[in-house]
Amino acid sequence: MILVTLGTQDKDFSRLLKAVEKQVINGNIKEKVIAQVGTTKYKSKYIETFDLIPTDEFNQLIQECSLLITHGGVGSILAGLNANKTVIAAARLVKYKEHVNDHQLQIIDEFVKDGYILALKDFDQLDKVLKKVKTFKPKKYKSNNSNFVSLIEEFIEKNVK
Repeated sequence: MILVTLGTQDKDFSRLLKAVEKQVINGNIKEKVIAQVGTTKYKSKYIETFDLIPTDEFNQLIQECSLLITHGGVGSILAGLNANKTVIAAARLVKYKEHVNDHQLQIIDEFVKDGYILALKDFDQLDKVLKKVKTFKPKKYKSNNSNFVSLIEEFIEKNVK
């Protein structure tokens, strides 16, 4: 099963769903596709959709999926990486009124640069990115939280009296 997640943003992101649906119709995706669409209104006979579900149910879907196709939100990307899933991320863009700015481009670029995920920049090229999935070996994600916490603790100790 392929899981598509659009996150909780209050703006439409049917552009990604249309790209995925096109690949199902063209036969490039043969697996069942389930999509968490949030506030995006999208009906499809090829994609099973739902708005939002409890976190534990969502995490179970991530565990079960063979591939995660997601928007460029850090939480969604990390959910896939922490479950050792191959992730394709696509940015919501301001020019399509999908977000208030284009910060998801930078988020995705950083994860790609570090070898963690694949990016979908041109939605008409999803078939090519799906082919890359077959040979892509994502780098194992390693959180930097402990270093970040240490820096904060050190700052507090030096500056709080």
